[in-house]
Amino acid sequence: MKFIIIFADGCADEPIKELGNKTPLQAANTPNIDALCVKSRCGRLITVPSDMPPGSEIANLSVLGYDVKEVFEGRGVLEAASIGVPVNEGDLALRCNIICVEDEKIKNHSAGHITTPESAELIKTLQQELNSDKIKFYPGVSYRHLLIVKGGNKNIKCTPPHDVPGTPFRDVLVKSKDTESEDTAILLNELIFRSQEILKDHPVNKARIEKGKDPGNSIWMWSPGYKPAMKTYRELYDKSGAIISAVDLLYGIGAYAGLKAIHVEGSTGLYDTNYEGKAKAAVEALQDADFVYLHIEASDEAGHEGDFELKTKTLEYLDQRVVKYIIEETSKMEEPVAIAILPDHPTPCSIRTHTHAPVPFMIYHPDETSDNVMEYNEFSVEKGFYGILQGNEFIKALFKIK
Repeated sequence: MKFIIIFADGCADEPIKELGNKTPLQAANTPNIDALCVKSRCGRLITVPSDMPPGSEIANLSVLGYDVKEVFEGRGVLEAASIGVPVNEGDLALRCNIICVEDEKIKNHSAGHITTPESAELIKTLQQELNSDKIKFYPGVSYRHLLIVKGGNKNIKCTPPHDVPGTPFRDVLVKSKDTESEDTAILLNELIFRSQEILKDHPVNKARIEKGKDPGNSIWMWSPGYKPAMKTYRELYDKSGAIISAVDLLYGIGAYAGLKAIHVEGSTGLYDTNYEGKAKAAVEALQDADFVYLHIEASDEAGHEGDFELKTKTLEYLDQRVVKYIIEETSKMEEPVAIAILPDHPTPCSIRTHTHAPVPFMIYHPDETSDNVMEYNEFSVEKGFYGILQGNEFIKALFKIK
């Protein structure tokens, strides 16, 4: 049997008044997802331990069946792996966002979803002004970039910018947790202030402001860590696999997991991503791989924007432009294909950030009877066959590992 996970990042939510007290999953017109749900077994999954932050990096590792407390070393090292930047012993890797600060407050975590060419110009300038033997900036995709600090100490408190929109940035600067990490915290905060001076009058930002767009006028570092020790999927589950995404983080996880990285032209991580291209690539990848991890970021970004209408639309796009095709094409394959659908965490539009709440999931095995859950959403699955799972229980259920 082959396996595919269709991963709707952040799609779970809470009831919204403007949607008739429904969640976007409940309000969206998703006939293909619901038709598959009728034939599936459902449940809820705790993806993040209560004492860890509910970030995509932790949640995705958990969904894939890794012991996050054993292997998690921060988001920066995962993104480094995805873009081929070596993290050596003693190196501290951090995610480095290009963000928008307005009136001394964090307006948004993405500089208005700045484009990759624009942000590459900003990072190039920061490299020229700030790179040293100790500090190295590396460009990524859109607002997502990488910082390596040689000899940095990871025992610092960094606040993810998507968790604190509207907060005065000085209130959430990097803080040391002990005396040994004080120098690292001071260095990172100095880089934030220096970046603001360097970027405020940058030609890229002047052009964005003239067009009514948010400028990328500050960097913001978070999720520090060292190189992790992770087993590959072949070692853990005896499976070959492939991963499809628009996000460096996911490709970094895939690199450590030994999953083949498949890049689809037109993948943006937003509502306008190439849904059809990703769906086609996933089906093609199943020809050679035992397992495909198809990651769609759009609903998470809509949640961070607090845009419930857009989030609902992204779920309808997922249904009509991804799930429908995958159901139709995998049904024609000689070898049966199991299909799972779930998010990594909720991203409620009301608070515009992630929560620890269990996420709804469904698993379709062609050879199993269903559990009579008739539609897929946060509440219907409570009556599902699997109940509440956690840790590696989801991936073992998908792979039918006892």
